Amino acid sequence: MTDGNYKKLEAQLGYQFKNDELITEALRHSSFVNEQVDKTLRDNERFEFLGDAVLNLVVGHMLMQHDPNLHEGDLSRIRANLVNEYRLAEMARELDVGSHLQLGKGEEMTNGREKSSILADAFEALTAAIYLDGGFDRVAKVLASRFSTLIDDFSALENGYDYKSRLQEYVQVSHQEIPKYRVIDETGPDHDKTFTVAVDVCGITADGVGKSKKLAEQQAARAGLHALRKPGDAT
Repeated sequence: MTDGNYKKLEAQLGYQFKNDELITEALRHSSFVNEQVDKTLRDNERFEFLGDAVLNLVVGHMLMQHDPNLHEGDLSRIRANLVNEYRLAEMARELDVGSHLQLGKGEEMTNGREKSSILADAFEALTAAIYLDGGFDRVAKVLASRFSTLIDDFSALENGYDYKSRLQEYVQVSHQEIPKYRVIDETGPDHDKTFTVAVDVCGITADGVGKSKKLAEQQAARAGLHALRKPGDAT
């Protein structure tokens, strides 16, 4: 159980809560509530539900503003790639959300603070808590700081920026090595799969996620370029 001091988390979020009960509920997992005598305690599942809706609205709005020419199908596809368990869990890890979670003993023993599903749900719940505490404009500002760069990256992919070719050109200049891609995970039903692809190159491994293998490979290549590039390299 955490000590209830959320100052560091609030600083990283760029938002200070007026009502601390909201952030506390957002970080309270059902496994913790199930072990308590106090039956009035609520877990964060209702906040997850609301946060999912807020995330989809804000990110959808950002996409429409970013590129007015995108059609509904493109908007839905790109948003699905931006707002998924993998990305939300990564954002939660960047915020060190895991260290603030209230978890039951079972989840503590099984490394629940690092589970992507729990972290992604907590990020959704935090989104809802900010919305309830500060309103739409404030939560939109917080999310914009997290998603703007990702949206720019996806825009580059949509407009034909080929990260795979850029990565291959980059490593062949000095290493004469060809990046190797492999699918490491597939989730979801056949009609709506999400792929995770890893690229191995120059001693590093980088992952990418996408609704197609092609997009996942491009995202892995982008991450690989970011990991390999040194200060002063050409963009």
